[in-house]
Amino acid sequence: MCRWNAYFGQPLAIEELLFKTKHSLIDQSLHSTRGVETTNGDGFGIGWYPADGGAPRRYRSLNPMWSDQNLQDLAAEIRSPLFLAHIRATTGTPVQQVNSHPFKHGKWLFVHNGVITDFHTTRRELLLAVDPTLFEGIHGSTDSETLFYLALTFGLETDPLGAVERAVGFVEQVGHAHGIEHPIQMTLGISDGERLYAIRYSSLGQSRTLYVSCDAAAVRALYPDNARFQHLTDEDRIVVSEPLNEDLPGVWQEVPEATALIIQPGADEQVPFSPVAASLAHAGPSH
Repeated sequence: MCRWNAYFGQPLAIEELLFKTKHSLIDQSLHSTRGVETTNGDGFGIGWYPADGGAPRRYRSLNPMWSDQNLQDLAAEIRSPLFLAHIRATTGTPVQQVNSHPFKHGKWLFVHNGVITDFHTTRRELLLAVDPTLFEGIHGSTDSETLFYLALTFGLETDPLGAVERAVGFVEQVGHAHGIEHPIQMTLGISDGERLYAIRYSSLGQSRTLYVSCDAAAVRALYPDNARFQHLTDEDRIVVSEPLNEDLPGVWQEVPEATALIIQPGADEQVPFSPVAASLAHAGPSH
């Protein structure tokens, strides 16, 4: 399906995660070890928040990440305290720049690994549920972008996790009404520039892999001779579909099934993720 990484912490050159780790997204685009497909070459994107504040920026391409000649130069120049990167393996929709993640609306960035099952069957009903004031922002044809705009419709701006629970609950309702046993499979990365939300969930209860880096003190203690790890601060966190270094025990912790992480200044949170039945009457205000 797809692979993604997200970073929250001290400003960091994006190349550190995309190019300078053993099992980086560049490597995963060709040699994924824990995904459905080994190759993820149907486009890519990075989204980042400037270190001095402001709206998020994006660079997206329909090309494979490994073949983009501009990416390494850009990734070396961009330093950000919060960024998301995604490589795509399409589940049936076209390979187009507008279908590459991250998706963006206002201050929000969104990446997805997974699928809305039989999206061709439920697509019309799901799209019609999107708030009409938001609809013109949908430029692509993916289930992922539809899920993002459903979350916006159900109140992402004011209640991020609740909105995603209602959006996913709505997708499951519609899927079940069409006889789809397991309507959704997902790991999500979502940010408003202040917090990073990472969610692992599937209707089947067998979600795609998702990992978070352990706290900096533990990592520094485990690897005192690793210069890169010694520069980690207590605020630095990395969320990944696959560990960036498979041979460093203790650095990566698997995110439990049906769980959401809230990575933020100060103490992070780990909470259950429980989709709820929702109607359009419960949709939150759009902005």
